Amino acid sequence: MELPVSLITVPIMTANVQLHYPQVIGLPNPTVQQKINQTIFRQVYAIIYQQGYYENPTRAQMVGSYEVKTNERGILSMSFTNYTYFYPAANGLTIIRSLTFDTHTGETYSLQSLFKEGSDYITPISADIQAQIKERQIQLTTEFTTIRPDQDYYIADKALVIYFQMYEITPRPYGLPAFPISVYALENIIDEQGPLGKMLPNG
Repeated sequence: MELPVSLITVPIMTANVQLHYPQVIGLPNPTVQQKINQTIFRQVYAIIYQQGYYENPTRAQMVGSYEVKTNERGILSMSFTNYTYFYPAANGLTIIRSLTFDTHTGETYSLQSLFKEGSDYITPISADIQAQIKERQIQLTTEFTTIRPDQDYYIADKALVIYFQMYEITPRPYGLPAFPISVYALENIIDEQGPLGKMLPNG
């Protein structure tokens, strides 16, 4: 059995920022380790920039954290949550982004790259989400028909978790809705050598 990779938590702390992000340590290939860590670093600062922090840092309060969703079989999938409030707004905004890596190569996987080349992954995923919306009686702000080809996702256990940003399809009380989809439901189209294929028993 392949051991999980080791991580340390790096803080960014100022008077109005409390943010923590991970860095990988101890990989046998330092070039791969550097590649993964640089990608994580760029993602964290891209979120800070997207939140508008640099436009008015004195009025912002920011809290950022991360969660490791999968760390096994050479796959590292994690999410980054950032809440930012600008005084005197009524509410702050939470953004979630995620990254999925091959820890042997440092490759980062888009949603499309999880599946066999040319396969239609959008239709079955969208249909599963539509069914979950109905079953869970989720209120929508706009009719949901299909995911984006580059929809946000992470891998957790044996599930592909598709999620949406705040206000993307639901009102504020629903936060950031997430829809787990079993890898077995997508088994016919997933790339067997990719992250989802490695989550299967014979992966």
